[in-house]
Amino acid sequence: MRLSVVIATKDRASYIERALASFALQQGAPSFEAIVVDNGSTDSTRSVVRAAAETSNFPIRYLFEADPNRGKARNRGVAVAEGFIVLFCDDDVVVPPGFLAAHEAAHDVPSLVVNGAIVNVPGYEHRPKPSLANYSGAFLCTCNVSIPKAAIDAVGGFDESFYLYGWEDTELGVRLRERGMRRRFSWDAFLWHIKKPSEETLDVLARKAVEKARMARRFIDKSPISRVRAATGAHRLNMLRARYLLPDSLLAFYAGVASDERANATVRAIAKTQFLDGIYARELSRALEK
Repeated sequence: MRLSVVIATKDRASYIERALASFALQQGAPSFEAIVVDNGSTDSTRSVVRAAAETSNFPIRYLFEADPNRGKARNRGVAVAEGFIVLFCDDDVVVPPGFLAAHEAAHDVPSLVVNGAIVNVPGYEHRPKPSLANYSGAFLCTCNVSIPKAAIDAVGGFDESFYLYGWEDTELGVRLRERGMRRRFSWDAFLWHIKKPSEETLDVLARKAVEKARMARRFIDKSPISRVRAATGAHRLNMLRARYLLPDSLLAFYAGVASDERANATVRAIAKTQFLDGIYARELSRALEK
C-alpha cells in the first residue's frame, strides 16, 4: 500500500459520503486506502461509511473514537494505516481525479511534508481552478497534506492535549521540522473545500476563534519560540491592541456590520474578519494572563 488517506469526521454523514465518492474517481493513483475515523458522531456516519466500503473500488476502513479530539482521532487512523505515506484531509472536501497521483509525484525525494492547494468554495457545484490566492506558506495543514508514516511515528504523532479547535497540526509541523523534514507545496495536489455560508455562521466562527486562542496558549507553553509566538499572534503589539484597542463596543459594531445583509459584501467580509480577529486576540490575551 502506497497511500493511506485518513479522514476524521463528526456528524457530517452527507459530507463524508461525497468525499469518499470523489476518491473513487481517482485516475493514475498509486495503491491507496481510506481510513475514516468517526469522532463521536450521532448521525448516520457509521452506516454511510460502511455502505461505501461495500461497493468501493478501494479499501475503506471505519474506526470509532468517542472522545471529541481531532488529534486523537487522526492518531487512531495513523496507527492502523498500511500506506508508506499518510494523507490527511477533512470530511468536507471533494478531490479532483488527479489528486492522489499529484501527491505521489510530489514525494520524489525523501523527508517531505507535501501540502496541496485548498480552494474554499460555497457549495459542491463550484469547481474553480486554484489561483495565487490559494497559496499557503503553512508547514502542515491537515485539510490537505501528505507525510511519510515513519516520520509521523518518529515524532509521536499529534499531541492529544490539544483538545479544542486549532494548532494541533501546526504543532506537529514544528516537531517534524525539528527532525529535518522539509516542506513542499504542490499546486497540482489541490482540492475543493466546501464552506457553506449557512453553516459558517458568525457564532460558529467566534466559538472556533475562542477555542483556537486557548489552544494557542498550550502551543506557546510547549514551544516558547519566536516563530510560534509570531504564528499565534502572541507578540507585544498585538497583546497591547487586544488589551486596550478592542472594547466590547467596537466588536459589537463589527458583528453588526458583518450580520447586516443590506451592507456591501466586501464591507461585510472586512467587518467579519475584524470581529473574529478581535475575538481571538482578546481571548489569547486572557489565556496568556492566566
